Amino acid sequence: MDNEKFIKKAKNELKEAYDYDSEDPLFGLAKEDISGDRLSRRTTLRLLAAGGALTLANVLPGLRPSVAFAGGHGGGELKCAWSGVGEIVTLDPAKINQVLQFQIASNVLSGLMHIDNSLVAQGDLAESWTVSSDGLNYTIKLKEGVTFHNGDMFNADDVLFTFNRSKDPEQSIHSRVISNVKELQKLNDYEVKFTLSKPQASFLTKALERASGRAMTIVSQGALDSMGAAQYGLTPVGTGPYKIVEHKQGGSVVLERFAEYYDPGRPKLDKITITPVDGAEPLAAALEAGDVQYVGGNPIPSQLIDRFKSNSNLKVDIKPGPGFQSIWLNPWRDYMRVDSFDKPLDELKKEKGFQVRLAIAKALDRDLFIKQAKFGNGYPAHGSINPAMGFYFDEDLANVSEQAYDPEGARELLAQAGYPGGKGFPEIKLQTTPNTKRDGLVVANILKQVLGINVIVDPKDFSVGIEEFDTMDYDLRLGGSGGDYDPDDGLVDWMQTNSKFNGRKRDKSKYPFGFYSEAESDAAADAQSLVADPQERRELVRKANRITSDKVTCGFLYHPVDVLVHHKSVQVPEEARIPGLHELDRISLA
Repeated sequence: MDNEKFIKKAKNELKEAYDYDSEDPLFGLAKEDISGDRLSRRTTLRLLAAGGALTLANVLPGLRPSVAFAGGHGGGELKCAWSGVGEIVTLDPAKINQVLQFQIASNVLSGLMHIDNSLVAQGDLAESWTVSSDGLNYTIKLKEGVTFHNGDMFNADDVLFTFNRSKDPEQSIHSRVISNVKELQKLNDYEVKFTLSKPQASFLTKALERASGRAMTIVSQGALDSMGAAQYGLTPVGTGPYKIVEHKQGGSVVLERFAEYYDPGRPKLDKITITPVDGAEPLAAALEAGDVQYVGGNPIPSQLIDRFKSNSNLKVDIKPGPGFQSIWLNPWRDYMRVDSFDKPLDELKKEKGFQVRLAIAKALDRDLFIKQAKFGNGYPAHGSINPAMGFYFDEDLANVSEQAYDPEGARELLAQAGYPGGKGFPEIKLQTTPNTKRDGLVVANILKQVLGINVIVDPKDFSVGIEEFDTMDYDLRLGGSGGDYDPDDGLVDWMQTNSKFNGRKRDKSKYPFGFYSEAESDAAADAQSLVADPQERRELVRKANRITSDKVTCGFLYHPVDVLVHHKSVQVPEEARIPGLHELDRISLA
């Protein structure tokens, strides 16, 4: 297929996906379309369109030719570096709060569903499913003969155990992902029925998905009972293609091929060693010396991308990345204190603490940051909804947001707060990881040039930094999210009072809320999760996105790209290339 026909076909698929009756709670799909043992590409595109997470860039990969592999496995050991982290803290899906963790766990534990690179929703542990005509009941037939890595047989009891564990916010940080499930029933040993409170187009493609969803990533009750939660977090037992044979806190994670995996054609490799590598130069040295052959984890440091491109032994593949990065501002610091965001914007703008927050957000020259810190690899951000979400992405936000770059307005706000030209403003710290120290220095320089304030870059290991972020023990923090394919990822996970990343370990007697709390945007984010009409959902998403931007939940900075780097000896077929994930079971060595 030549390039012109290739693009034309993709555009036709995109057009067809968005051509449906929005009044139908199943978005124009018949019952038969969303039942079976696999969703067709057309049906999955339709569901993703209804969810807004579909763009031409998403459609194109599924039309590319795939590399064919013979049955069986090729063997060998793959040595991976997991970038930008000093240790893999947990691999328990109920506790996972980093993309780099579920990148590993999704190769060890299975879900009921999984989406492949062709954007086709396939059953993972679900063999087939039927959906009631009102879209409220999902009856799922489970695969039989599946075993956990410890030899226990998988059945419906494991689905119920996982569900009950995950819906408990004391045990799982992902309980809200399945909050629309009214009831889960065991019909027999290999059949379950989910009853929803309201129709949910993303139920199969998000709530039951094994990686980014995490709530229904199936865990082993027997292993948890025998190992205990702490050890299970290090070496979880699942039914996935690889089993963990070694993992000590702060050390490498060693995976071995699970010989009893239900798909005999996978995995391809015998062994995978995943080593945390913090810092740009250690990562470059390990890859260039051949000590590692593949890089996962946090984004590749931008200063290394051109260097890796020029290395004939390496392959660099760049795709749009679903996520956002921000400067988080602690509202409990006196100089930018906001006791309540539940006020009209004009009233907030009269408060000195909010004036400082807005001044910092307005001073962020995002284009300059992307040029200097990311070497042109990124897109300016003014909200948590990223361009990969297509239908929901608000291109006008960059022009209308209170956070739009305005150096004069930023200086005026800082002066109103009592710090003209930065005079009298305290020296503050910007927390980064070692990998993002350079990014932090660029931000600090921009704020110095525009506002005249002194920002000290404070690099910390990710596990230390995230603990301080969760307990509200920071001034400013550079960080954000990845793997965000649905508005729930950007809004429900981050922008609400009860979001799982919003100061969840804080002392609530000292801090009534975390980094942000606002009733109107909370309500809009809640409503968009369940509304049936995608046009109506888009309006609610954009409403919440604009409020959280205008009221400075954080200083939104940029949307990243997804960069995959590996040695040319590593064979990564197109179906294994999903931004934000690493399908290690499909990878082989030449």
